[in-house]
Amino acid sequence: MSEVNKPTKDINPGTSPAQADSSALPNPHSAATLDTSGLASPAPPAGSAAGLTPVERKSLGPYRLIQKLGEGGMGQVWLAEQTEPVRRQVALKLIKVGMYDDAVLKRFQSERQSLAIMDHPSIAKVFDAGSTPDGQPYFVMEYVQGVPITDFCDQKRLSIRERLALFIKVCEGVQHAHLKAIIHRDLKPANIMVVEVDGKPVPRIIDFGLAKAASPQTADETMLTRVGSFVGTPGYMSPEQADPSVHDVDTRADVYSLGVVLYVLLTGSLPFDPKKWLNKPIHEVLRQVREDEPPRPSTKIGMEKKSSSANAEMRRMQPRQLVSLLHGDLDWITMRALEKDRARRYGTPSDLAADITRYLDHQPVVARPASAGYRLQKYVRRHPIATAVATGLVMLIGAFVAVQGVQLRRTKVERDRANRERDRATRITDFMTGMFNGSMYFTQTRSFSVIVRLGTEPLPQWSGRLGRVAREHLRRCSSDLWTRPASARHPQP
Repeated sequence: MSEVNKPTKDINPGTSPAQADSSALPNPHSAATLDTSGLASPAPPAGSAAGLTPVERKSLGPYRLIQKLGEGGMGQVWLAEQTEPVRRQVALKLIKVGMYDDAVLKRFQSERQSLAIMDHPSIAKVFDAGSTPDGQPYFVMEYVQGVPITDFCDQKRLSIRERLALFIKVCEGVQHAHLKAIIHRDLKPANIMVVEVDGKPVPRIIDFGLAKAASPQTADETMLTRVGSFVGTPGYMSPEQADPSVHDVDTRADVYSLGVVLYVLLTGSLPFDPKKWLNKPIHEVLRQVREDEPPRPSTKIGMEKKSSSANAEMRRMQPRQLVSLLHGDLDWITMRALEKDRARRYGTPSDLAADITRYLDHQPVVARPASAGYRLQKYVRRHPIATAVATGLVMLIGAFVAVQGVQLRRTKVERDRANRERDRATRITDFMTGMFNGSMYFTQTRSFSVIVRLGTEPLPQWSGRLGRVAREHLRRCSSDLWTRPASARHPQP
C-alpha cells in the first residue's frame, strides 16, 4: 500500500501537486489546516512548523536543491537539478528531520519501493534513492512539468471524445499500479498531470503517498488528505474510505475516484458541491460521501445553469448538445463507476476503460441494459455506410414490389373486366344464334335481306366491344344463311 492511516493536519489544496512547475509555485504562507472538527485555521509559516528544520545543505550528492515545491505530514518535495551523469531537473523527496522512527522509515521505504517497481508511461518514474550523511532518507523521481488533467482539457478546449481518449490512458496507468499491488487512494485531477510530448497529451500520475503541496485552498480543492483514520480527499474519496468500519479498502476505491474524475471531465463540476462542505463537520461530509447519491452528469448540467454555458463552450458545444450527448451511455458508465456498493462498480480500471472504448466505437456498453433496439442503434452507428446501402436496397426492393403489386392489380382488374365482357357477348351471341336457327323461318328473300342488312349496317344502340362482337356474329349468321341451299333457306311450312 502506498499510504498508511496516519493522523495529520496537513492539507493538499489540490491546485498544484507536489511536483508543480517552478514558474507557478504555490504560496506556502497561505495554506490552511483542518482539524477533525472540520474547522479551518491559518497554517503556521513554512519552516516554522513543529519538528521541521530548513535544509541547510544546498546539494545532496549529484543533486542541487533549487526550491521547495511542497511538504506534508512526512516529508518535503524539492525541485532539484541533477548534475551527473546527466543534467536534468528532478523532484527530490526528503523525509522530515526528526521523523526517523521505524514506522515512518518503513512507510517512506514503502513509497519509494512502490514507485520503483512501476514502469508505465502514465506514472512518474523513480530515478534514484539514498540518504544524507546524517541518515536523512530521500529518493529522486521524475519532475513533471504539467497541469492537472481537468485544467489541461479546459485550456485546450478538448471535445468529449478527446477527453475520454485521454482518460483511458489514465485508467491504464492506474491498472498498471494495481497489477503491482499498489492502490493510490487519492486520485484526483491535481495528482493526474498532463504534459505534451510531440504535440500529444500524455498523463502522468503522481503522489503515490508523496508529500502534499502547501498552497491556497479553493472550494473545489482538497479539504483534507488524512484525518484520523481516513485517507483521501472527500470530493474524490470512495464510500468505503469514508466508512470507519471498513478496513479492507481495495482497488475498487480507485475506480470510484476515477469515476469522479470522469464526472468532472464531462460536466466541469464535482458530483457534490464542495462549497456546502466548508461549514460542515467532517463526520457530516463523510456521511454524505457514504450515503447520498450524486445526480447523473446530464442532470448536473441542467442543475447548474449559470456555469453550464461556460462548461459546454469548453467542450465545443451548446448546453443542450452536451446534455443530449451525456444522456445515455455516458450517464450509465459514470454512475456505474460511482456506485456506493463496490460490488456493483467496475471491478478494475481496465473494465472502466473498456466500457469507454466501447462507447467510442459505438458498441453496446456493459453498464447499460442492452435491449434489441439499443443494440440495433449501436450497430447502425458502428456501420453507417453499410447500413445506408442496405437500407437503400431494402427501400428499392420495397418500391419495386409495390409497383409490381399495383400493376398486377390493374392487370387483374382489366382481365376480369375483359372476361365479363366476353361472357356477356357470348351469352348474347348464343341467344341470337339460337333465335335465328331455331325460332325464325325465312320464307321470303326480303326477310333474308333484312337479316343481311342488320348484320352489315351499324347498330347505334350497341356500342363498344359488345357491339362489335354482336355485329361479327350477325355477319357470320348472315353468311351462313346466304350459303345455305335454297331449300334450307325456304323451308316448307
